[in-house]
Amino acid sequence: ADLKMKVPFPFFLLCLQVIKCKAAVLWEVNKPFSIEEVEVAPPKEHEVRIKIMATGICRSDDHVITGALVEPFPIILGHEAAGVVESVGQGVTSVKPGDKVVPLFVPQCGECNNCLNSKGNLCINTDLGTRRGLMPDGTTRFTCKGKAIHHFLGTSTFTEYTVVHESAVAKIDSAAPLEKVCLIGCGFSTGYGAALQTAKVEPGSTCAVFGLGGVGLSAVMGCKAAGAARIIAVDINKDKFAKAKELGATDCINPKDFDKPIHEVLTEMTGGGVDYSFEVIGRTDTMTAAFACCHYNYGVSVIVGVPPAAQNITFDPMLLFTGRSWKGSVFGGWKGKDAVPKLVDDYMKKKFVLDPLITHTLPWTKINEGFDLLRTGK
Repeated sequence: ADLKMKVPFPFFLLCLQVIKCKAAVLWEVNKPFSIEEVEVAPPKEHEVRIKIMATGICRSDDHVITGALVEPFPIILGHEAAGVVESVGQGVTSVKPGDKVVPLFVPQCGECNNCLNSKGNLCINTDLGTRRGLMPDGTTRFTCKGKAIHHFLGTSTFTEYTVVHESAVAKIDSAAPLEKVCLIGCGFSTGYGAALQTAKVEPGSTCAVFGLGGVGLSAVMGCKAAGAARIIAVDINKDKFAKAKELGATDCINPKDFDKPIHEVLTEMTGGGVDYSFEVIGRTDTMTAAFACCHYNYGVSVIVGVPPAAQNITFDPMLLFTGRSWKGSVFGGWKGKDAVPKLVDDYMKKKFVLDPLITHTLPWTKINEGFDLLRTGK
């Protein structure tokens, strides 16, 4: 009896409790989120339960709502967030309760070929592409009204509490403002890394960025940080031009202002094409335009926007034959557990800014209003 009293058994029991909290559940495609009470199961072995403190709205989430990105329903979306560890499962060593963390929609197991290879970051354990909507053991930690609710990209951050695998969480500086660095969980890192990691933009080069949402603006910032001499921002919403120039764009153009294809406009502007282009929208027509505007012999184009489901690209293979390169970039090419803490440290050292990427701050119960703002370009 004396031995049992010395063991913190009541605290251990507390960590194993189911948590009832609020979450934004998406029950079916093309419907608004429903704020529901959900049950969040305790973390199993090598899992972490996180109290979400701040989460961003990303176009990829909206793609699920519209059906452009096919996922199983019902589901809790969200993948760009920051929070505090509430409890951990058996075997977890990288984080502990109370740690500030960023969930990772691209995990880093550290053991698969992709994690061990310096050329890639897409861990084989990511749910991107498999679309199972489940934890690695094939089950879910969310229940609502007696129904199992699917996870999204192993993160599901549109909830007060979530559960992720240990490979999908990065411990960050305890002084970091979570309402800012949550953007490092996707938007900022994705665009910034596409320029620095994937394209490896060179000093003095010319770049074109298609799409000036949060990720596109982050790509502009990455091109500037890499030393690009000319950064051409392309968008049909002129309201975004001022901020793009504030963050490093040297030119801003609206395709609607021209009576010829935008790739021809860019080719003429640059005397043969840009060195690097970035498609940060997720449309097949802008993907081909971004590719075609690259320099015919050595241009590099990077697809950053999530491609729509069930659509293919048709293009002239001569565009490739003459020397252009076409690349894809997920999460900016970063290996999350290694890179996210360093990116947070860089933010804390004022090596880049995040405030210009934040247009609105809303209580999360107004999530549907947030998505309306996203869709109207605000």
